[in-house]
Amino acid sequence: MVDISHKDESVREAVARGRVRISRETYELLLQAALPKGDVLAVAQIAGIMAAKRTAELIPMCHTIPLSSVDVRLWLEPGGEDRSSPSVEIEARVRTKAATGVEMEALTAVSAAALTVYDMCKSAQRDMVIDAIRLISKSGGTRGDYRRPGETDDLA
Repeated sequence: MVDISHKDESVREAVARGRVRISRETYELLLQAALPKGDVLAVAQIAGIMAAKRTAELIPMCHTIPLSSVDVRLWLEPGGEDRSSPSVEIEARVRTKAATGVEMEALTAVSAAALTVYDMCKSAQRDMVIDAIRLISKSGGTRGDYRRPGETDDLA
């Protein structure tokens, strides 16, 4: 691991997003809460929060850091007339006061939430696609703030 003992603690925040592309049939099942494993979005939200808290156990070189907050939100997008597929959109916002950032915790939260959506919907659809997992923004620390061009970091 990288030595961060020389770094000052500061408030740090990261926002990450991703999506699970689904069929119209799966979208309808999600709208009707008709999938056999239960409330997909609620379970995936909890999975994302739990994953953020355990990131250092999953990513070998991550520091264990105390998290001040983890907010994971999921919502359904219907797709469009341009034949874009429906999707489950996922966003995670993670905060800490520490000597290192929380980008990996936010990305891990989104990844685990997406995998949970896949697991809970696979009885209806096996060809779902998890994609666009990315860092939207980060603040705090000595390297300064980052904002992905063209995207806002407001929670949906």
